[in-house]
Amino acid sequence: MSFKGLQPIRYAGREVWPLIEGGKGVAATNHASSGAWAAAGGIGTISAVNADSYDAEGKIIPQVYEQLTRKERHERLMRYGIEGGIEQIRRAHEISGGKGAININVLWEMGGAQTILEGILEQTHGLVHGVTCGAGMPYKLSEIAARHNVNYLPIVSSGRAFRALWKRAYHKVPELLGAVVYEDPWLAGGHNGLSNAEDPLSPEDPYPRVKALRDVMRAEGLPDDLPIVMAGGVWCLREWDDWLDNPELGQIAFQFGTRPLLTHESPIPQGWKDRLRELEPGDVLLHRFSPTGFYSSAVRTAFLRSLEGRSLRQIPYSKVQAGEHTVQLDVGVTGKNFWVTPVDRERARSWVAQGFVSALRTPDDTVIFVGPEEREMIRKDQADCMGCLSHCGFSAWKDHDDYSTGRLADPRSFCIQKTLQDIAHGCPVEDNLMFAGHSAYRFKQDPFYSNNFTPTVKQLVDRILTGD
Repeated sequence: MSFKGLQPIRYAGREVWPLIEGGKGVAATNHASSGAWAAAGGIGTISAVNADSYDAEGKIIPQVYEQLTRKERHERLMRYGIEGGIEQIRRAHEISGGKGAININVLWEMGGAQTILEGILEQTHGLVHGVTCGAGMPYKLSEIAARHNVNYLPIVSSGRAFRALWKRAYHKVPELLGAVVYEDPWLAGGHNGLSNAEDPLSPEDPYPRVKALRDVMRAEGLPDDLPIVMAGGVWCLREWDDWLDNPELGQIAFQFGTRPLLTHESPIPQGWKDRLRELEPGDVLLHRFSPTGFYSSAVRTAFLRSLEGRSLRQIPYSKVQAGEHTVQLDVGVTGKNFWVTPVDRERARSWVAQGFVSALRTPDDTVIFVGPEEREMIRKDQADCMGCLSHCGFSAWKDHDDYSTGRLADPRSFCIQKTLQDIAHGCPVEDNLMFAGHSAYRFKQDPFYSNNFTPTVKQLVDRILTGD
């Protein structure tokens, strides 16, 4: 018996539980976890962001970029993405046994997103039931979905964002709108849609925001049985009791992003799984270091703390003597065009004394101070850019026109492709970006995971259906 008589919903012509596995980044959600989630009767979601391919022995093929130019490396990245996405979908479909449903998740801001998505869908007819897409404003998502006859599920964080998408494009393809995903920008893991009008330090209650989204959908003539998927901060259904069978909200489904990380089928390495069990409240940081320019949420590993340190060792400068910038910076830089305040010069001298001997310019007329090893790593990672984003603040890459954002590459950021590939394939957790939702600390508190218990996906879905 399911919690509060929870009922299956109709999705893509089939009955499924209104439980969706969140599709997580680079290789953190693959065929094994999503196929098992579908087999348990829910909607499994494969990450189609730089998805893994396999050799004849079933081993993961490392994504290596030997091409000389960024544009050539970008083209290789897109081929990897298409090949991997197709492989993951075929394997997930086999595992699902035809039960549940299989979605794929893409970031609109990933490099070559449209090319990769079209390439995957062209060769997986009948195997994919829907495409979830966020990290940007994916206006063309409905058009692509229509070409391949799959559902599309935009990820938004406000009714306003959905209205813009609907007015501009989605109203032309209403029949394939499978659901609207509301992703709580203060609670969800990974990249999120916090707008400039919202305060990252002042979380808002999701209920009125989701009610406002439903009001927008109703105003556009969309039916109440078209689900809104609540994503971000969802741990157990018991805590969402007043959202179920609620006439104000209409049909609600729930997306679980963080909990499926700790299952037998989850593809993340054991070191990552072990770290999840140790997290305390506040260990997940909402930050703005991502080269996408979006806010995102990740565990405060040594890697993330080093990025915080970089930005703290930062001072503004002028190219000429002006205002309070009355002295010349005499450490960390070559040349005399760096005018700073006397206080900032003293701070810079103290950082250099601590070993942070190199000053690197940012696009915002500031310099940051880093050590020699960090400087070399930043320069190498920028030079090795393979164009994984449509616009990258770290490398100043752009995936179209002249392939440059026209801005100075930003050393306060990092190569997101490198660190997400590394953590997903067994490199030390502390040295990399570890995305997680803000409820991840609950692994340590939830008795379900006590005595080091790791559930199968089926055991997790069954547990969720009890309300816990």
